[in-house]
Amino acid sequence: MKPAERAAELRQLINHYNQKYYEEATSEISDREFDKLLDELNGIEKAHPELVTPDSPTQRVGGKPIEGFQTVEHRLPMLSIDNTYNADELRDFDKSTRKLLGGETVNYVVELKIDGVAMSLSYEDGLLIVGATRGDGERGDDVTHNLKTIRDIPLRLHTSKPPRLFEVRGEVYMTKAELVRINKLRVEQGEKAYENPRNLSAGTLKLLDPKICAQRKLSFFAYGLGATEGIDFDSHQEILKKLKEFGYPVNPHTQHCANIEEVINYCMSWTDRRLELPYETDGMVIKVDDLEQRERLGTTSKFPRWVRAYKFEAEQAITKLARIEIQVGKLGVLTPVAHFEPPVRLAGTTVSRASLFNADYLEDKDIRLLDSVIVEKKGEIIPYVVAVVKEARTGEEKPFHFPKKCPVCGAPVERPEDSPSYLCSASATCPAQLMGRVESYAKRDRMDIEGLGEKMVEQLVTSGLVASLPDIYRLTEPKLLDLERMGKKSAQNLLKGIEASKTRGLSRLLSGLSIANVGDSMAEELANQFGSMDALMEASAEQLAETKGIGPERAESIFRYFQSDVGKKTIAELKELGLKMTQDRKAAPAGLAGTALAGKTLVVTGTLKNYSRQAIEELIGTLGGKATGSVSKKTDYLVAGEEAGSKLDKAKSLGVTVLTEEEFDKLIGKT
Repeated sequence: MKPAERAAELRQLINHYNQKYYEEATSEISDREFDKLLDELNGIEKAHPELVTPDSPTQRVGGKPIEGFQTVEHRLPMLSIDNTYNADELRDFDKSTRKLLGGETVNYVVELKIDGVAMSLSYEDGLLIVGATRGDGERGDDVTHNLKTIRDIPLRLHTSKPPRLFEVRGEVYMTKAELVRINKLRVEQGEKAYENPRNLSAGTLKLLDPKICAQRKLSFFAYGLGATEGIDFDSHQEILKKLKEFGYPVNPHTQHCANIEEVINYCMSWTDRRLELPYETDGMVIKVDDLEQRERLGTTSKFPRWVRAYKFEAEQAITKLARIEIQVGKLGVLTPVAHFEPPVRLAGTTVSRASLFNADYLEDKDIRLLDSVIVEKKGEIIPYVVAVVKEARTGEEKPFHFPKKCPVCGAPVERPEDSPSYLCSASATCPAQLMGRVESYAKRDRMDIEGLGEKMVEQLVTSGLVASLPDIYRLTEPKLLDLERMGKKSAQNLLKGIEASKTRGLSRLLSGLSIANVGDSMAEELANQFGSMDALMEASAEQLAETKGIGPERAESIFRYFQSDVGKKTIAELKELGLKMTQDRKAAPAGLAGTALAGKTLVVTGTLKNYSRQAIEELIGTLGGKATGSVSKKTDYLVAGEEAGSKLDKAKSLGVTVLTEEEFDKLIGKT
C-alpha cells in the first residue's frame, strides 16, 4: 500500500477509535494497539511531510512552540451574561422577557454553567481554522495551537456536507481529577500546587508550547454558536443536537423547561449535587429556546436580553480566627493571613486559612484575633472572610497590630502615606522578598528556568548562593553540588535552564524583574514600544506614559525603578552576564518598507477590501507601528475603509491624517 493510502487509512481508524473512546466511553482496542497505530502514522508523516493534514490525529500531541500570540477579532461579539441570585430575580427575568415579546409564551433551555474558559472555534468548510479566547468580548487571543491538543474538539466536523462557516462557542475546562494528578507531580518536584482547575486551564491555554498543553488533559463542552454561513436553526435545542452530530461534547445535564417555575425547580435541584460532578460549576445558564424570539429581544450594550445566569449562593461557614500570620511578598508587602480553628468544609474542600489582604481590610471589617468569622469561597475558589460575628464576642478578642520589624529579616516596617499596606524597608536584602522575586523571575511565562522552583529557590537564598537576580547566572556546578540532595544531573539541568533563559528577550526579562506596576502584558507593551533596555533606561516619565495602558502615576513608578541604584545595578550586571535585552520584531514582508511605520500610531476603521482587521493590524506591528482601537491626539494615521463611522469624524476634528486603503499600501511600499 502506498504511504498516502496507508496514512489516510490510519487517520480514519484512529479517528474512529478516538470517537468511540471520548464520545461513547468505549474502547474497541487496547491502549498499546492504539499507540502502535499512532506511531505508524507519525512515522509515515515524518518520512513524507507533504502527507500531513491539519486534521491529522498526530496534531493532537502539539507541534513546535509559537513565538507569540496573535489577536483575533470575533465575527460576533462574545458578550457577558447578566446574573441572577435567587428565584425572585429569575421570575423578574421571565416577566421582562415576556413583556418585551408582547406576552408570548417562552420556553427555556437550562444548562450547567461550567467554570472554565470561554472559547470560540471557527470552522471553514468543516476544518478548524482558528480558536480564540473571549478576551474583551470583541477580540481574543489565537490559541489554536493549544486547542488542537484537546481531544474533545474535532479538528474537522463529522459531516460530509459541512457549512461554509461554523463558529462554535463553548467552555474549555479541567476536571478535578486532572488537577489532582498535576498537583501530585508538582509537589513531588518541589513546586507549589495549583489552586483551582479554572485558573490552571486559563494559564495552560496561554502557554506558547502546545506540547505542555497536550500533557495537561483539558476538556471541552460546546454550548452555542457564533457566526455561521450555510446552515440555519430555529431553536437552541436544534443547535445542541447538531453540535452533537458534528462531533462536539455537549453537557448531558441540559433541561428544556416550559416555564420559569420549571427553570427554578431545575436550578434548585443542583444546589447540592453539583459538588458531586467531576468538574467545577458556578451556576446555571437559562436561555430562551426560540431563536426568532432571541433576535427580537436583542442585546443591551453589555448583555444579551435572552439569557441569564443563575449563580449558586456561596457556601458559608462560621469558625474562629485562631491566629494571624504575616507573609512578606516579593515587593515587601506584609500580608496578614488568617488561620482558622477548626478548619471548615466549603465547596468540596477543607479551608484552614485565608488572606486578610492588608491593614485597611482588617480595620474596615474590624477583624480581631479570636473573633468568630463568616468564611466563604469567593467565586467558589478563594477563601474569603465575609464578616465578623460581633454578637459572639466574649471580650477575649484583641485587635491585631502589625509588627514594627519585618518578621523575616528584622528590618523596620513602614506604611507609606495613603497606602493600605505595611512594607518591609529592606527591599534589597530581605530574604523573603528575594525568594519571591527569584521565584517570579523563573516562572514559565517569564524567564522559564526549569528546576528553579520554590524549594530550590529557598535553598539558594538561605545558603547565600543567590543574593540578587544576577547571582542566578553566577551559579556553577561545584556550588550547586554543595547543596543538600543536589545530584550532578539535577545541577547540570538547572544550569542548562539558566543558560537558556539568557535568550528570552526584553519583554520576558521586564516581566521577571518584579518592577512595581509592570505585569506580563505591560512588559510586552514596553518592550514593543521601546525595543531595547537601553532605550527604556533613557526614557523620561513622559515618554513612558505614551505607552499603551500606562498613565502618569505608573510611568513615574517605572521611571523611578530604572533610575534607582538597585535598578541600574541589576540591569548592568544582567547585561554583563550576557542576557538579551532587545525585543525581536517580525521581519517585514518581502518588498515592503520595513520601517515605514516605525514609531507611528494607527487606527483602522471601516471595511477594507484586501485586509481583515487582524491582518492589517499585524502588518502595522511588523512594520514598526502600533495599532490602537481609539483615535486621539497621539494618533498619526487613521486608515479608513468603507462605512467608516465616528472614528473618521473624530480623526478629522483632531486633524489626524486619514488614509484610504490605497494610500496605506502606497505608504508602506506595496504599490
